[in-house]
Amino acid sequence: MLIAGFTGWNDAGDAASTALRTMIEAWGAEALAEIDPEMFTDFATVRPHVKLDEHQQRSIVWPTVGVWSVSLPGTDVVLVLGPEPALRWRAFSEQVLGICEKYGVTMAISMGALLADVPHSRPVPLIGTATDETLIDRFELQRSRYEGPTGIVGVLHDALHRAGVATASLWAAVPGYASQLPSPKAAMALVERACTMLGTPAPLAGLASGAAEYDARVAALIGDDEDMVEYLTRLEEISDDDDTSAEEQSDDLASAEPVDPEALMSEVEQFLREQD
Repeated sequence: MLIAGFTGWNDAGDAASTALRTMIEAWGAEALAEIDPEMFTDFATVRPHVKLDEHQQRSIVWPTVGVWSVSLPGTDVVLVLGPEPALRWRAFSEQVLGICEKYGVTMAISMGALLADVPHSRPVPLIGTATDETLIDRFELQRSRYEGPTGIVGVLHDALHRAGVATASLWAAVPGYASQLPSPKAAMALVERACTMLGTPAPLAGLASGAAEYDARVAALIGDDEDMVEYLTRLEEISDDDDTSAEEQSDDLASAEPVDPEALMSEVEQFLREQD
């Protein structure tokens, strides 16, 4: 199995990168490789950092895409995390595909997060998409029908699909009014869903405490702003109405989603179309 996530425009609230980093650290994943950023990165946009060691010697830390590996009960996992490449996406995808071929990856999951009109006070809306019929049925995913501009995630999915690797994409929705705050709550939703697909326990302990703090910080951000309070109330009503409708239409209340998947898919499509 391969799980990939990239910082940048498809990482609203740092949710996807936090989810990947949580898995890497909690599982004690071992470094497997680094993808040299020289060919793929616009360093004027994603800048390297200067670091001082204990002797005050300077060194440059380059924004590389890292690859880790870990053996879990029932499966081995390769994890890919780093800044979204700005250049040569097809060549970059070939790098990842080479890793998949070397280690026998048969399925890949990408994780992302987008800004949407959703309330922070409700469960995080999460949508999973795929084009492979087996994955759609097995994991109750939505069929991807999106057409329009895409990012490295879409290009990578295409390359993997053409190579015979089954792919799925998980997207968490982050409140647009709290875009400046990292969202461990959305990261939790991504980790939990991905681990369900992996068939392994989700490492949520560290994120759970951060999620409670996140709710408090967002509440403080809204404060006494009457317009924001009214806006949040409306979002909560919409979310609750969608939740009620989903429950009424399903015999299995436990499977009801907090937000209509079709509505969230529309949010994803609109978000992608607005990108340059």
